[in-house]
Amino acid sequence: MRPSALVLMLLTLLPAVAAAAERESFTIGYLEIADDPRYAEVRSYTGLKLRTVHRPFPGAEVAARESRATGRALGLKLGLERRQAADVAGLAAEIRGMRDRAGIRFFLVDAAADALLALADATRDDGVLLFNISEPADRLRREDCRANVMHVVPSRAMLTDAMAQYLAARNWKRVLVLRGEQGQDAATVAAFERSARKFGLKIAAVKDFKLGNDPRNRARNNIALMTAEPDHDVLFLADGYGEFGRYVPYQTHLPRPVVGAQGLAAAAWHWAWERHGAPQLNQRFDRHAGREMKDADWAAWAAYKVIVEAVARSGGTDFDSVAAYLKGEALTFDAYKGNPASFRPWNNQLRQPILLHTHNAVAARAPLDGFLHRRDVLDTLGDDEPESKCRF
Repeated sequence: MRPSALVLMLLTLLPAVAAAAERESFTIGYLEIADDPRYAEVRSYTGLKLRTVHRPFPGAEVAARESRATGRALGLKLGLERRQAADVAGLAAEIRGMRDRAGIRFFLVDAAADALLALADATRDDGVLLFNISEPADRLRREDCRANVMHVVPSRAMLTDAMAQYLAARNWKRVLVLRGEQGQDAATVAAFERSARKFGLKIAAVKDFKLGNDPRNRARNNIALMTAEPDHDVLFLADGYGEFGRYVPYQTHLPRPVVGAQGLAAAAWHWAWERHGAPQLNQRFDRHAGREMKDADWAAWAAYKVIVEAVARSGGTDFDSVAAYLKGEALTFDAYKGNPASFRPWNNQLRQPILLHTHNAVAARAPLDGFLHRRDVLDTLGDDEPESKCRF
């Protein structure tokens, strides 16, 4: 290339290079607890792997990649910064350090309920907003709600409401409940009992399952015996670890459908969802992470995307303006599930459809037809404003 031509090319490129260099940085933080027990493998006494749960960070990475073009259009250099700490105090220190060093004010948080609550209290006066991407505990949307926490992952009540809607629509109204020994199983049953009352289902009985084959505990470990009576239309399983639920289908005394931990399940996301751009998102995630997208992965993706959406719509990166837009009525977010999603002002929960799926297909999407609401049908899932116990 002749020197004059090279100089001309460089002069042509200089404005673009300068513009790129001048782009304002807008980085979103990602926080997680090291050695979080929720991500420990669960194995049976034989060594069989019952459950493997992956960290949802790849969901945020996919969203950051997808948002690059939006960032360029806004004149922003969008980023994602991941930090890990051993405890809440360490995460709070990371938040303050990232805020003071890089101006980061929005944080995706992957933490259990107690840790998330403590972190929200520790950073209440630090001018930051936390996005819950993995904890479904209802109390975080009720008596333990915090104004500086936005909930992207569905609450447990939203999931059980979706299931109750489906059972009511099918006229499977008498439900036998089998409950596991874990704390999360008790929370799931409590949420489902509330949903049953809300949608006119009858709980025929709640029976506690005890893992083992001790003949003295046949009333609590024999599937056929436990499901013989009372009569019921459907069996609901609360078994978060997968300890006993895998034995229930095809071993019940009566030929009844199984829902909950096995059979038909309610979730924020599923790899088999085939509408509203979901296949493309699932493919992008699979190429990046080498696995199927799960609920927390989707929530991490959605949290990053909704923050960028608020920046674009509010017209800048000012924290107060972006936070106000996120919490305002103008926000409508494409969650790739059909109905536009937005945050409920009374408890900061992202209203969204829930998918009801088997292991390899989505059978229905809640809210189902016929379940109406005076303002937004999505508010038939989870705590509606009149019944909310959240007090910011």
